Amino acid sequence: MNRLVEFCTNNMHHGTDAILRRLEEERPDVETIEYGCLGNCGMCYLEPYVLVDGEIVAAETAEALYEKIVQKLNEAEIDPFADLPLD
Repeated sequence: MNRLVEFCTNNMHHGTDAILRRLEEERPDVETIEYGCLGNCGMCYLEPYVLVDGEIVAAETAEALYEKIVQKLNEAEIDPFADLPLD
């Protein structure tokens, strides 16, 4: 299952355009989509953010946002049932 990271073009002034390109290069397992607007205008104005599988991920800088995106993607790859006994 491909993961989805959604970007707002109006948020690119925070440097998220570089994050979009970096994800496309480094994470071929992740689908990236750029929209004209994601409807979070207040947040969009104040800080870099994206939607990862429909959940808002935001940070103070674009580089910190990239790290949070990767962390979110990696968290979801962990199987929550892996340690349960098979009894």
